[in-house]
Amino acid sequence: MKKILILDDSELVLEMAKDALEEAGYEVVTATNGIEANRYIFSRERPDLIIMDIMMPMLDGNKKAKILKENEMSRDIPIILLSSKADDEMRRLTAESGADGYLLKPFSPSDIVGKVKMFI
Repeated sequence: MKKILILDDSELVLEMAKDALEEAGYEVVTATNGIEANRYIFSRERPDLIIMDIMMPMLDGNKKAKILKENEMSRDIPIILLSSKADDEMRRLTAESGADGYLLKPFSPSDIVGKVKMFI
């Protein structure tokens, strides 16, 4: 079973995304900040994919994605950025950070499952 890490500071977003992905057959772990996420990312059972909100406390998702893509231990994990920003801005941020894709909020269960299937 593929493991997905969802990183967002909104409990509602975490619940919605987790429910949709678990229903689609994925194992899902969640974190509300980048420090907490590192516990999963740099463990022996690291995630197969990371979904990360752009607007995060302490370290925003764009910068966190860039750091992860520069790190040898995490560079191969696909990252999907999550935000309510405009589509053109998300394309730019995705390219800048090295993330693999993005998903706009609000999203439907089929949106998030479809996006995950593109990268796993």
